[in-house]
Amino acid sequence: MEFLNREVLKSLSPDAFQQREPYPWTQIPNVLTPEAHETLRQSLPPIEAGFDRQVGVQRAYGQAPHDRYLLHFRPGVPVAQPWLEFIDELRGPVYQDWLRTMLGDHQFIPTFEWYYAWEGCAVSPHCDAARKLATHIFYFNTDEDWEAAWGGQILILDSERQWKTHSGPSFEQLKVAASIDPRGNSSLLFQRTPHSWHGVRPLACPPGKLRRLFIVTINVPSFQVWWRRVRGKDPDGFRIRAA
Repeated sequence: MEFLNREVLKSLSPDAFQQREPYPWTQIPNVLTPEAHETLRQSLPPIEAGFDRQVGVQRAYGQAPHDRYLLHFRPGVPVAQPWLEFIDELRGPVYQDWLRTMLGDHQFIPTFEWYYAWEGCAVSPHCDAARKLATHIFYFNTDEDWEAAWGGQILILDSERQWKTHSGPSFEQLKVAASIDPRGNSSLLFQRTPHSWHGVRPLACPPGKLRRLFIVTINVPSFQVWWRRVRGKDPDGFRIRAA
């Protein structure tokens, strides 16, 4: 099975992406083939697959914690075969060449994670670490299992260059440039800049409901990445193989 909708990827303009304000971003409808999206959605890893429940983890610069279930992919993590095949495709030439078209001719080191979030979880406004050239977020909720009123929209935030990267503004201190619906066969690609602020307001879903995302982090070689590799870790700081 081919997972990525190659015609959709080819149709995207790198110039339009790079010229987008307040920083490069684009929402990509129908990023996967319909069959691929449904297959992956039906085979999402369960919480019991080894998700880490992160609550109250301290962040720098006064930013509020990002509570969530997190599963970081590495060899040995028990996920379904369709997901292994999808990750292989993301590591392959079609996706990697498309990333270079959109982001420039860089060496990429992708990492992969599933994020699930429950009632009250939020992502406080932040800019990503400098080693992250870009982030590609795939959505795996539908309008059948997630209501728009429950929130979860990814907010593209405009600081108007008033806040340093290493700071902790509130949502009220930033302007919302775009609000991205996290449902359906769609995805969000954004490039990291010193002002690529983004976040998610607290979820208002009922107990037992989860907002489900799959995230590709496009890392570039840096001293931090090299040093982690020397110590047997990937760019995100996880051991390269699961225990």
